[in-house]
Amino acid sequence: MKNKKDLRIIFMGTPDFAVTALDALLKNDFNIVAVITNIDKKSGRGMKTSSSAVKVFAEAKNIAVLQPKNLKAPEFLEELKSYKADLQVVVAFRMLPVVVWDMPPLGTINIHASLLPNYRGAAPINWAIINGEEKTGVTTFQLKHEIDTGDMLLQKEVPITTQDTAGSLHDKLAIKGGDLICETLEQLCNKTLEAKPQLISADNKDAPKIFKNDCKIDWNKTGEEIKNFIRGMSPYPAAFTNFDDKKVKVYTCAYSPNDKEIANGTIISDNKKYIKVACANGWIELLEIQVQGKKRMQVEDYLRGNKV
Repeated sequence: MKNKKDLRIIFMGTPDFAVTALDALLKNDFNIVAVITNIDKKSGRGMKTSSSAVKVFAEAKNIAVLQPKNLKAPEFLEELKSYKADLQVVVAFRMLPVVVWDMPPLGTINIHASLLPNYRGAAPINWAIINGEEKTGVTTFQLKHEIDTGDMLLQKEVPITTQDTAGSLHDKLAIKGGDLICETLEQLCNKTLEAKPQLISADNKDAPKIFKNDCKIDWNKTGEEIKNFIRGMSPYPAAFTNFDDKKVKVYTCAYSPNDKEIANGTIISDNKKYIKVACANGWIELLEIQVQGKKRMQVEDYLRGNKV
């Protein structure tokens, strides 16, 4: 096996989560010969062209960047072959065709933000919090055709605190994922890496993609369930409700039990410091919100200029 400086690696990824892993590989002297990321997109009010976080980082490090529209295009496949990569590493990228992930002699290794085989899918961080898990983690595994099903290589656990949001857990897992991919490749170079098949059971939980309609708060659920839901959606895509005929995104909240029989979804406020909503077993106090047409702010700041 080659040493890590001679191991030719192509890195594939797009968001900040992938940047952390790429940075870790470079700091540990792995040889990244090229980066593949999504094409630039126009966004914002001015429809300005923006590049992916991985592209911005890679260009700053003088690494070649490829941005194919079509991963099966002959010209892209020829360019990919020209780098003569021994291995590909994928972190938060789109689904790869077989001709791409099977190209290098050592195959393709992926990082997934869960303890596989649990939480396969597009939103493992969100669903772990929504479901009230006390721990999650990161897994490196060998890529194959079915998404998130390849043989596992290494795993690291990360505890989920009661104060974690999807955002804070994302950052913890990104750092842990960077450490794990480096450890995985070190073992690969030392010939000590062993692949293990995923053990599938009926108890395994999935992590499907979250759509806008999935983000609406159901006030018929318990306070614990709603608090987990809000934490698991914060800061993105953000749980929401409605009052005063306006959509309200909720980023943080507190739960307090209440034995009184009050209709779920009932809103109370002193119009000074608090807004509370009745749920199945108590009250959810909204702490940080974004009312349609306004900035994200603390409820107390919102109530200084608005009434509910």
